[in-house]
Amino acid sequence: MQSIAVFCASSNGCDSDFEKIAYSVGVKLANQKIKIVYGGSNVGLMGAVADGALNVSGVVTGVLPTFLQEKEIAHDGLTELILVDSMHERKIKIFELSEGSLTLPGGFGTMDELFEMLTWAQLGMHHKPIGVLNIKGYYDPLIELVDSMTKNGLLKQENRNMILFEDDLDRLLQRMEHYAAPNVGKWITTNRI
Repeated sequence: MQSIAVFCASSNGCDSDFEKIAYSVGVKLANQKIKIVYGGSNVGLMGAVADGALNVSGVVTGVLPTFLQEKEIAHDGLTELILVDSMHERKIKIFELSEGSLTLPGGFGTMDELFEMLTWAQLGMHHKPIGVLNIKGYYDPLIELVDSMTKNGLLKQENRNMILFEDDLDRLLQRMEHYAAPNVGKWITTNRI
């Protein structure tokens, strides 16, 4: 992979390790010559990822809706900052510029980005790897939820396997590099009750 979308919080959260690890993710991706595409902010975990990459001469492209330019505080040190009109345009542009996505801890916005990528993959609209770095068990409840979806017949196992969870960045990047999208449709069954 030459470029990766990074989805994460625009706040730091309560655990200072999140920010430290986000920074180290930026460093690691830059050192592996992987271009980072993200939401364009200089605050929170988003800013930490960008700063980590930029401090080792990495390439970082931010995509920021104009109405968030002051709320999220646009990062002024990026390789490139692309301003768009809406959140939807932001997701599309980030998707177009990346070869896969990596999700770190975040809230509703991060979940929206992650699930949009998963939904598009499930519908066969792309075959890009979707990785989730499960820092300190942050995503354990999400793992439990998607496993419950599968157990209850609302999600195919092949589609559940599209989301790659790891607590180690090197293992996650390795799995993403060797990812092969499932060759199944979304629909569980066409039977009607």
